[in-house]
Amino acid sequence: MTAQPTELKLGDFGFAGDDHVVPFEVGPLDVRGRIVQLGPMLDQILARHAYPEPVARLLAQVAVLTVLLGTALKFHGKFIVQTRSDGPVDMLVADFATPQALRAYARFDAGRLAEAVAEGKDRPEDLLGRGVLALTIDQGQHMQRYQGVVELEGESLEEVARVYFRQSEQIPTDVRLSVAKEIVPGGDGHRQERWRAGGILAQFLPDAPERLRLPDLPGGDGDSGEAHDPTDNAWRELLSLLATIEPTELIDPTVGAERLLYRLFHEHGVRVFEGVKMVDQCSCSREKVHGILARFSAEEVEESIEHGRITVTCEFCSKRYEFDPAEFKPAN
Repeated sequence: MTAQPTELKLGDFGFAGDDHVVPFEVGPLDVRGRIVQLGPMLDQILARHAYPEPVARLLAQVAVLTVLLGTALKFHGKFIVQTRSDGPVDMLVADFATPQALRAYARFDAGRLAEAVAEGKDRPEDLLGRGVLALTIDQGQHMQRYQGVVELEGESLEEVARVYFRQSEQIPTDVRLSVAKEIVPGGDGHRQERWRAGGILAQFLPDAPERLRLPDLPGGDGDSGEAHDPTDNAWRELLSLLATIEPTELIDPTVGAERLLYRLFHEHGVRVFEGVKMVDQCSCSREKVHGILARFSAEEVEESIEHGRITVTCEFCSKRYEFDPAEFKPAN
């Protein structure tokens, strides 16, 4: 008799798998958070534009940060993480639409990028340059947008994200991000390259408000930034545990989200919740593009015509839309 495979249940090692954001709670430390490993979905997004490796790494980090934060939204809307800077990679943007759709895009100057890499200036701060990281919550056309902005300073987007949380959030938060290119054997005997990324975000949420003392957090008004963390021992212990994470653990599919959480918090007990499946899905449509073109002036419509047609390509998913210019000319 052949043994039937055991069906995995919530909390079992390997249950979530790739492309699932897993919420978790560590009660004794008053910590809640989310963890994710991105695999096939991320690879599709990056392969669509054949980004150079340094650009792909940066965009993958932005994608991980976006899904970790976006999946916490409790309403219908969008969460957008975007950089705007003066470096060779002058824009990175990841757009999460609740409950599970992600799209991402990077803009870069190929010549400046090649020159920077050749000179060994391929660190994130070199490629991004001076600028800002903006995090935007958009609840729709009838609601006011909320946007938080932080200067692009530090050696990685992970560090920039930490600065944002220290300066803008009212909850002590830490984040760890990791990205790598995986080399696997292909079916035709050739090696294939695939991107993987992972991240964990943890927040300190004690019931007693006096334990949540923001003056002890670095980066606040009048703060020199020299303090390391709140005085609460539970938060200090959390930071110490997160510091033990190896970058490979965040992306290794043989470790997975649940196993890594167990490694970190087994002494305290960790509870996981049903994960959110991420999908590579763009929000563009022919109707939306038509609506944008319909607002063009006659001169703008005329300037958009090539070979008798108006062609628009979505920067995110590369889908092409073609229109007859007559659709946008005013009726006589």
